[in-house]
Amino acid sequence: MKKQRIVVKIGSSSLTNVKGEIDQTKFNDHIDALAVLRKAGHEVILVSSGAVAAGFAKLGYSSRPITIKGKQAASAVGQGLLMQSYIEKFSVHGIVPAQILLTRIDFSNRERYRNAFATMTELLERGIVPIINENDTVSVEELTFGDNDMLSALVSGFLHADQLIILTDINGLYESNPRKYPLAKRLDYLEQITDDLLKGAADTGSKVGTGGMKSKLLAAKTATSLGVSVFIGRGEGSNKLLTILQGGGDGTYISNPAIAKINTSRQWIVLHSESTGELHVDQGAEVAILYNGKSLLPAGVVKVNGDFQKGDVVEVFGVNGILGKGEVSYSSGELRNAIEDRNKEKEGELVSSAVEVIHRDRWAQI
Repeated sequence: MKKQRIVVKIGSSSLTNVKGEIDQTKFNDHIDALAVLRKAGHEVILVSSGAVAAGFAKLGYSSRPITIKGKQAASAVGQGLLMQSYIEKFSVHGIVPAQILLTRIDFSNRERYRNAFATMTELLERGIVPIINENDTVSVEELTFGDNDMLSALVSGFLHADQLIILTDINGLYESNPRKYPLAKRLDYLEQITDDLLKGAADTGSKVGTGGMKSKLLAAKTATSLGVSVFIGRGEGSNKLLTILQGGGDGTYISNPAIAKINTSRQWIVLHSESTGELHVDQGAEVAILYNGKSLLPAGVVKVNGDFQKGDVVEVFGVNGILGKGEVSYSSGELRNAIEDRNKEKEGELVSSAVEVIHRDRWAQI
């Protein structure tokens, strides 16, 4: 088997007991399986939940707190306990882990996005296992990933992983809830996550976690759209992750070979950037950028909405709706002047310019 870059997501229910404490049996099982992957020559990135679940009991809570301050306090206590356990257990296998705590701002801010990519790439090149979690201590509700399922999907695309493995307590995806309908049929292989699957998924997680099956479906949809294959299921024993890679996992495989990986810059544009304006283009420009791999030229822009500067990201609309997003090479004022000159049947400087409004390398189709 060729060397692969693997992102493994382990949720709270797979790490802790019902009291919210780290379950050493579960924990050791995961560590051993991750070590086997490393020994087989694969690069491993771990997205680990469990900080809030591991910390709330130490604060005197009887169950997972529901307030923001309670979750943040539990995370502040639990994150240290979680990393201490990872360091101790990985050291037995001669593996050094590194802690990375992320927030939405680390993805939406372009400079921090690039820095995070550079840091994680350097860690992997030096044989370190990055352990990633959302920085719950400082995150606020409107700036969170929602859960670590989505974080794992974004990280897998961000790092151009070959496989995302989401470990959970249910052995894959079913046509209906197997806990309510014991005869429900499991879906072993999928090429895409459909709207029907999303509508039928329950959104309730475990007592110590936040992500239900719907969050895993949304994560799988995001990861596959970025060219990453996904497995959702369970397993036991030191060879469980290797077995999953070899196609024998107890769960569901989601993969679409027709979808190519998206480079890091385009991922930032389509998934994380904030649009500051709109461009409306004619049919000729729409065909050129969607089907012919061309850049958007000034002559194709027929309307400008909003105020933006060179280097900002804007949404691009065609005749029937949104086409994509891209980084502009002109300000909104310059483009409006170009349209005005063209409408007056004058040869404006921008109309005749060969400089693209959005270069194809800074364009992402939606």
